[in-house]
Amino acid sequence: MTISQLLRRSPRIAKMSLPNYMEPVDDVNNNNNGDPDNNENFNNMNGGARLGDEEFDSGNQEDGSTPNPRAGKRKRYHRHTQQQIQEMENFFKECPHPDEKQRKELSRQLGLDHLQIKFWFQNKRTQNKNHQERHENSQLREENTRLIADNHRYREALMNALCPKCHRGRTAVGEMSFEEHHLRLENAKLAEEIRQISQVATKYTGKAVMSYPVMSPRNQAPPFESPMVTNGSIGNLLVSNIGSLKEADKPLVIELAVGAMSELMALTQTSEPLWKGGVYGAILDVNEYTRNFQNGLGPRPVGLRTEASRETAVVFMPHMDIVRRLMDVNLWSTMFAGMVGRAVTHDTLLTGVLGNLDGTIHLMTAEFQILSPLVSTRECYFVRYCKQHGEGLWGVVDISIDNLIPNLESKCRRRPSGCLIQEMPNGFSRVTWVEHVEVDDRGERHHMFKNFLNSGQALGASRWVATLDRQSERLAIMKSSNIPSMEPGGLITVTNTAKQSLLKLVERMSRGFVDGVTASTADIWCNLPDYTGDNVRVMTRKSMNDPGRPEGLILCAAHSFWVPVPPITVFDYLRDENNRVNWDVLFLGGTPQKLTHIFNGRDNRNCVSLLRSPNTRQREMMMIEESFTEPTASFLVYAPVDVPSMEKVLNGGDPDYVPLLPSGFAILPDGMAQPGKAGGSLVNVAFQMLVDASPSGMLTFSSVSTIESLILAAANKIRAYFSQQTSFNG
Repeated sequence: MTISQLLRRSPRIAKMSLPNYMEPVDDVNNNNNGDPDNNENFNNMNGGARLGDEEFDSGNQEDGSTPNPRAGKRKRYHRHTQQQIQEMENFFKECPHPDEKQRKELSRQLGLDHLQIKFWFQNKRTQNKNHQERHENSQLREENTRLIADNHRYREALMNALCPKCHRGRTAVGEMSFEEHHLRLENAKLAEEIRQISQVATKYTGKAVMSYPVMSPRNQAPPFESPMVTNGSIGNLLVSNIGSLKEADKPLVIELAVGAMSELMALTQTSEPLWKGGVYGAILDVNEYTRNFQNGLGPRPVGLRTEASRETAVVFMPHMDIVRRLMDVNLWSTMFAGMVGRAVTHDTLLTGVLGNLDGTIHLMTAEFQILSPLVSTRECYFVRYCKQHGEGLWGVVDISIDNLIPNLESKCRRRPSGCLIQEMPNGFSRVTWVEHVEVDDRGERHHMFKNFLNSGQALGASRWVATLDRQSERLAIMKSSNIPSMEPGGLITVTNTAKQSLLKLVERMSRGFVDGVTASTADIWCNLPDYTGDNVRVMTRKSMNDPGRPEGLILCAAHSFWVPVPPITVFDYLRDENNRVNWDVLFLGGTPQKLTHIFNGRDNRNCVSLLRSPNTRQREMMMIEESFTEPTASFLVYAPVDVPSMEKVLNGGDPDYVPLLPSGFAILPDGMAQPGKAGGSLVNVAFQMLVDASPSGMLTFSSVSTIESLILAAANKIRAYFSQQTSFNG
């Protein structure tokens, strides 16, 4: 058999970088007791050095003396012929890891022992590996030398920098003292106060008031040395492609944050003509804004459209609790889970004194999402600044800095956006929220959501305030010592501790539902590459060692559709147990039986229910459900739970260990409402199912087809019902 024939019979060839070749090889009569590992260890100890191909026999003395009686036990080294080496080299290129059968076939063809073949391949792999490592080390040394030289050059340039106006030397930015840094901040604040006082004085006296020189003009962005970016897109900001700011850049970005806070204060305290009334709250007049405000972001880039709104509300949460939740990235993303897909704090540029949040500045990235799989997320790179403005008055503001990073295509940037939080008696707070973003979503939004996005309802100030108000209700009820509820028929008794456990369970259930109904990449979901279903997003996830989800292969489908009735009408239809049999496959056979009903907000429709199916085959399963509505969105979320797990929760067990697969509906306005005329609804539905108990299981076409048919069947029934209702009413 030729070598080429042997190669064709070889197993799959390993694809990897490969090491060393010619080491001393034992003759078949050596004294290693047939243990090849001894030779391999010896070769490794010698670093894979090549000792040569020459033949050496310690039993043959050149001087003709009597041979050593122990010479027969010493190793002999065999010189391979050029033909043998060439044949093994050719085989090595194709298969660097031959198996025993291949080695024996080579030894037969080349006239060598199979152990010699084995050791030759071992040594060859080691040699290649050492050669590759030496090459990589050389490249790293050269790169290190270059970086050191660049670092010295930049430091020297900073130390010798001259002011372009006075041509005098200045302190290097990176060596700015702590006192000078705070003086710069104080200077920026005083300059803003002077500017505001001058505007008021000019307005009432009709005379221009002299302005005083300041260290840094407010309407000019400071020079900025950008952090490292590994590509020209902002789409992967949250996977650490952008590093922390350099020390030299931090004071400059801090000044930008201070200016943003001053602008936020002005935006929250100014009315017409800057703000105009709209259907969904106050809307910013962009032309008026451009005439009155200038900041480091400069003019709006071509292709970006403006979304700017303001909303005020009184919420039942202490003002410092709100501040802490906004400044803690985990609490913030949890509270606004339906709007923030994922968020990261990369650095803290300033911290308050003795743990006080006053003056704290975070460098952050965040992914903002819409409750539909058909709308792409918005990713921003920004600083968040927290400032106390007086007794019980705090402000938190964001401003983007991604526009200052060269070669970065930003599709969303935040002009000064945030909220002013005023303490009120009895644990209430007055919140005035301003949301001002510029976004380019051309080609990334479905036509169904065009009006909804243009109206500003998707991520506008009213949405943020409504979510904050709803979350404050949830937290207050969860801490209550007497949570209101009713148990129809008295079938079960639910203690207050059990109610708190159920509320914690549904809070996690709602977050899990949002993961499956949005286009966020925060979770481990992935689209199926070969799936082309119309407007249905199908995803898989492998769940392992997660006590909150069943272990195995999980399949999720999400779908969005439009109905010609207001969102509250759709919400009331879905939450009615008598209608559930029309769309929920889990309760086929009759109306579900309600075991408990826990009120979870001022609106009686905001509640948590524990349901049981009338189907006798499903007696081992229960259903936990939450329904809640707010001015900007309504939700119905549910998940099946086995009876033993639910009994543990009702007896005070930890709800975090109950496996859940949430499904449900998110109902949004379509953006077409006008004064005196209600618009339609955008209904977004997501189903989840376990298709294999093993995480390594294979997804089948029938599983995808099943979940797709279920979600489309539910959507079509709901759509048909409301189409019929509107035709009757018409």
